[in-house]
Amino acid sequence: MHRLFWKFFLSFWAALALFTAATLFSASHYLNWVREHRSIADPFARFVDEAASAQRAADTGGLAGLRAWALRADRRRLVPLLVVDASGRDVLGRPVPAALRDRIRRLARYWVRPAPPGRHPPAVIALPGGKRYRLIPDFQAVTLARILSRPRAMVPPLLLAALAGAVVCLLLARYLTAPLERLRRATEAYAAGDLAHRVAPTLGRRRDEIADLARSFDAMAQRLQELMTAQRRLLRDVSHELRSPLARLEAALGLARQRIGTYGVDELDRIEREAERLNELIGQVLSLARYDSAAVQPHIESVDLGELLEAVVSDADFEARSQGRCVRLELHAAAVIAGDAALLHSAIENVVRNAVRHTAAGTAVAITLRSDPGPPEGFTVEVRDHGPGVPEEELPRLFEAFVRAGQARDRATGGFGLGLAIADRAVRLHGGRIEVRNAPQGGLSVIVWLPARAAGAPPADQRPGRSG
Repeated sequence: MHRLFWKFFLSFWAALALFTAATLFSASHYLNWVREHRSIADPFARFVDEAASAQRAADTGGLAGLRAWALRADRRRLVPLLVVDASGRDVLGRPVPAALRDRIRRLARYWVRPAPPGRHPPAVIALPGGKRYRLIPDFQAVTLARILSRPRAMVPPLLLAALAGAVVCLLLARYLTAPLERLRRATEAYAAGDLAHRVAPTLGRRRDEIADLARSFDAMAQRLQELMTAQRRLLRDVSHELRSPLARLEAALGLARQRIGTYGVDELDRIEREAERLNELIGQVLSLARYDSAAVQPHIESVDLGELLEAVVSDADFEARSQGRCVRLELHAAAVIAGDAALLHSAIENVVRNAVRHTAAGTAVAITLRSDPGPPEGFTVEVRDHGPGVPEEELPRLFEAFVRAGQARDRATGGFGLGLAIADRAVRLHGGRIEVRNAPQGGLSVIVWLPARAAGAPPADQRPGRSG
């Protein structure tokens, strides 16, 4: 239980432990270096370089020069270097420990004569007037505040400790985010319709909450895939089964017309119209089932979008004029793409027929072809009607099967809510997309975007995202 919790806890604890260990190691290493090179065991050890530098400053500037040198040395050194006279007073007025002052007074005689055997020669600075000063390291003054105020002394251990902590945190972050990134890609695949994607097999032997989540995702995707497959199979099977009784109904209808003559003609016409609508619905359901099951693969060839639109507009305009409407085409670009002419014709025809069905009487459906420089480069076909439009919150659902959004559009005659769904599947098979939006002056605008590819090129993406 709570395996991920313990991984978080132990990882952060390890990072802090490594940070502390690295800091202590660096401080210990620094102190050892100081002991070896500054002779901590003997506080009166000779500081050759410092004494020579201080003597040059005293020779040049006297007492003021010595004070300036002492101030510069105090700013750069972690261990303060006191510059004291024979009475134990520092040249900068810094406090001198009492024990150190007593020892200075006892050993002041060594300032004017050679040191006894076994001792270091004194680090003494002589001023031009004859007064002498001694360099003495004050290790008791090394406090935390002084360490923090000397960045040069703190940078090496802090860098080492930060590097150790960064390595641990980097490994932890990678360990945690790698499976989350796989889950993100899986959810994107699910949203695009690819329910065959699985995450758990990519995690190896990992056993924690994230692995459990991945297995739950896979189980969810498996169940959804089974349900969607069963739904598509049901639609396909039912549609096939309905074709036979429909054929028999049409045959019986023909026989009935021959037998009853002129009696009941209106009723028979009504039965015939409903049978035709049912036959059309079954055909659309079968088309949608084929697109969803990936049974239809585009037959790639060079397609002139301009010629294809002219053929669609010719048929749609002929039908629209009988209803007091018309369809107009504007070509602003020469568009030759690689695709399946039959599928594209069906997709655009469904969009145009839907627009004709819902545009107001006496208005025109406007179809416009334009080039889109991208990236990626492509072409857009905009189909705009002058109908009542669709509520904004219902726009994203227009490409779902059997969805007819908006009460005003529901009152329009004809249509099963499958035309845009079929068009969406067919366009996505070509790596394109469809967007819908309400036009500012009223009506609905459907924009079909298709990529511009050389003839013979395969679709760039069989499952692109859709915006709307």
